[in-house]
Parts: sequence; structure tokens; C-alpha cells
Amino acid sequence: MDTRRLLCVVALATLVALAGCAGAGSGGDAGGAGDGDVTRSVDGGGTDGTGSVTEEAGDGSDAGSYSMADGGDGQTAAAITDRRLIRTGDIRLTVESFEDADAETRSIAEGYGGFVSDSTRETHERGDEEFTVGELTLRVPSEDFDAAMTDLESLGDVERSTTESRDVTDRIADLEARLENRRAERDRLRELYEGANTTEDVLAVQRELADVQEEIERMEAERAALEERVALSTIRVELREEPPEPSAVSTAWYDTGVVTAFLESVRGLGTVLRAAVVGAAYAAPYLLAAGLPLLGVGLAVRRRLSRPDGEE
Repeated sequence: MDTRRLLCVVALATLVALAGCAGAGSGGDAGGAGDGDVTRSVDGGGTDGTGSVTEEAGDGSDAGSYSMADGGDGQTAAAITDRRLIRTGDIRLTVESFEDADAETRSIAEGYGGFVSDSTRETHERGDEEFTVGELTLRVPSEDFDAAMTDLESLGDVERSTTESRDVTDRIADLEARLENRRAERDRLRELYEGANTTEDVLAVQRELADVQEEIERMEAERAALEERVALSTIRVELREEPPEPSAVSTAWYDTGVVTAFLESVRGLGTVLRAAVVGAAYAAPYLLAAGLPLLGVGLAVRRRLSRPDGEE
């Protein structure tokens, strides 16, 4: 195979693959990036049995709304159900015993088939008493997210409880379309590699093949990470024991030890002496400024009074 012809074929295959990726990307972008935060709320419609489900994209790019009534379109309901959501929760609780709450939190995660991925704890002192605070990060199956949140909120007094949903449906679909195109391009490059006759042709196809394979692996890793976060929701739980009240204990003076009383008295005397020295230092300029004129007047009066009568 001629080198120029082979390079033209490689370039043509790359352009075809890029055109396919651009089409898939524009299809995914037409509905928004799919990466925005989405808040989902389900409101009961009253006694007539109707309800509404609303999705709001945090960045305004993936917003969509659906409404369902009895006997409505089944395809619309299925579309809502098939959305791929990453759900996260954040709870702050005040508990009586950190140890008990920590054990119960871990038990709740395990009960739903989840696990604790991270945990921290800190012990603080106030007076002669200690109190503990800490945080646990749980991963639980997404279908049990709401039930797990309810169970966790029952462990203590809820100070804060928030939930967030991020819709990644379009992002995953875009990755799958791009992966399909890149795999097709990889297959074509492998065929060209098998038909290469010169070292220059082999190296050129190898470079293209390595770049395509690297991009495939990167997209596969991103898709796997998104799928994992969709399957397992994340819940952060902060547990705080109630800090003890500061104790005010007063001791009668006659209960103080002899040595302690003597040392405190010495320190008090030293404090008084230092205060006197500092006070004198502050007062010295004023004494000099006022004392010297008074001293001169006093000396003049004394000299005048000490003169014999008749002397001027």
C-alpha cells in the first residue's frame, strides 16, 4: 500500500469518526449538558389523585417538566423513571452519645447493603468534661436513599437535613454514543494496521490507534464513575454531642492551702510593687512640670522672709 494513500485513508477515517462524535455531541447538547443540579419535588394533587413531578436544572440548561394524571401517557412516566440521577444527602444531628449514634449509623448503612466510606471524630474538653463530634460518609443503594435518610434523622435532634439530585442522563448517553464511534474508528485503524507494508505506515497507524485507545479508556472510566455514583447515593452525617455547661466552682479562702496562700500573697505583693513603680513613672513628668515652678516660688518666699527687717 502506498504511504500517501495509507495516510489519506487514516485521515479520512479520523474525519468520519469526528463527524460522528460531533453529531452525538450536538444531540447530547441540544437537551443541555445534563450535569446541572436537579431538585425533584412530588406534590400531591388532592383528592382527585392527580400529582405533578417537576425537575429543575441548577444551571438552567437541563430543565424539563412533566405532569402526570390518572390515565396519562405511560411513555412520559417511563421517561421520568429512567432518568439517571446522582443523589446526595447532608444531615447534622445532635445526639446524646456519639458512640451509640456512630454504631447505629453504621448499622443503618449495612442494613441497606451500603457501607461507610469515610469517617472522622474529634474529642473536645470543656472544664473537666469531654464531648465528641464527628462525621461519617455513607454509600447506600439509590433506591433506598429516602428510607436511609428517614432512619438517620431519627438518631437525634436534626439541626440540618438537605438532599440534592444531579441529572446525568444526557451525559451518560453522550458518552455511550462517543464510545461507539471511537470503537468503530479503532476497528478501522486495526484493519489499516494489518495492511501496512512499511515501517513508516505502521508507526503512523500506531500513533493514531494509541490516541483513540487512550480516549476510549478515559471515556469508559468517566462513564463507570457516573454509573457508580448513580447506583450508590452519598449521605454525609455529622454527629455532635451536646457540649457540657461550664461549671462555676467557688472555693472559700480558708480552704486554700498554706503554701498556696503564701505564694499567692507574694505574687500579690509583687504586683502591688510593680504597679507602684509604673504609677510613679507615669506621674514623674507631671511632678517635674508642676514641682519645679512651685519649688522656685517657695525658695523666693523663704529668701524674702529670711531677710532682716529694713533690708530691701
